[in-house]
Amino acid sequence: MRQEQFVARYQAEWQALERWLALRGDRPRHAGRSPDASALNDEDIPQHYRRLCQQLALARKRGYSPQLVARLQLLMQQGHGLLYRTPPPRWRRALEFLLADFPQLVRSQARSMWVATALFVLPLVGSFAVIQWHPDVIHMLMDNGAIASLERMYNPASPNLGRDSGTDWMMFGYYIMNNISIGLRTFASGLLAGLGTVLVLLFNGLTIGAAAGHLQHIGHGDPFWRFVCGHGAFELTAIVIAGGAGLQLGMKLLAPGRHRRIDALVEGGVIGAKLCLGIAAMLLIAAFIEAFWSSIAAIPAWGKYSVAAVLWTLVFVWLWRGGRGSGHAD
Repeated sequence: MRQEQFVARYQAEWQALERWLALRGDRPRHAGRSPDASALNDEDIPQHYRRLCQQLALARKRGYSPQLVARLQLLMQQGHGLLYRTPPPRWRRALEFLLADFPQLVRSQARSMWVATALFVLPLVGSFAVIQWHPDVIHMLMDNGAIASLERMYNPASPNLGRDSGTDWMMFGYYIMNNISIGLRTFASGLLAGLGTVLVLLFNGLTIGAAAGHLQHIGHGDPFWRFVCGHGAFELTAIVIAGGAGLQLGMKLLAPGRHRRIDALVEGGVIGAKLCLGIAAMLLIAAFIEAFWSSIAAIPAWGKYSVAAVLWTLVFVWLWRGGRGSGHAD
């Protein structure tokens, strides 16, 4: 076979491999701008790499031009470097997941996330507003013991902000267990055709809005807002994301599309499990802030609200921009 025929036959394969190497190499942002950057899937690369090695051997045996041999040799070396390189450290992979993969995954489920936001925020705002006009409604949503405990925790004269007693470390452990249990319950209830997740989001929105509305109405709003404004950025957002994960799981069960129902459910479970990893990290951060920052009563309101503004901004920017332009796939 003449060199021209050899090049014409395999040129497309070499170009596709070059694009994949650029995408997975040291400059993935630059390669990501190519519309054909995803022409090869990762699982196809070993087969293409073996073919490239055969083609390089043929080019050398047949005495093709040094330029062609050098090009194939370079491709082979780059492919070998990527296929057999040492995996990145686990901490680095975890960091990449949190900073890039997780926000990309959240955005890929945008429809479910927006529905979950509405199911949580609208009851929250609605119950808060209703209690300002009809304070007695709080007794329909919470029992007297819970109301009394709430008023005691957020009493402006109390030395502890947002809790009756307990050390920071003890409350840190309590907040971790409580927050993560709510997040997992919100997600797992999506197996009930999504209905469980809807009910959990509605209940949490109504309860939180009612508690905030009652405290605001009786004059305990200042300590309450100073307590929740900081950790709420991570905690409330994580609950909404858990709700979105549960809703997409329910939709996979109700409307599997062209997939078998079990296959669609497995796919939704994989997506949900990945989302739950990020949710757990968010709730861990929220528990830390709640235990060691939110409960400090000595910090003035302007200090609490300034830090809260920074935290809310960081969360929104992270979820909106995290992973954009990188080589990580949704």
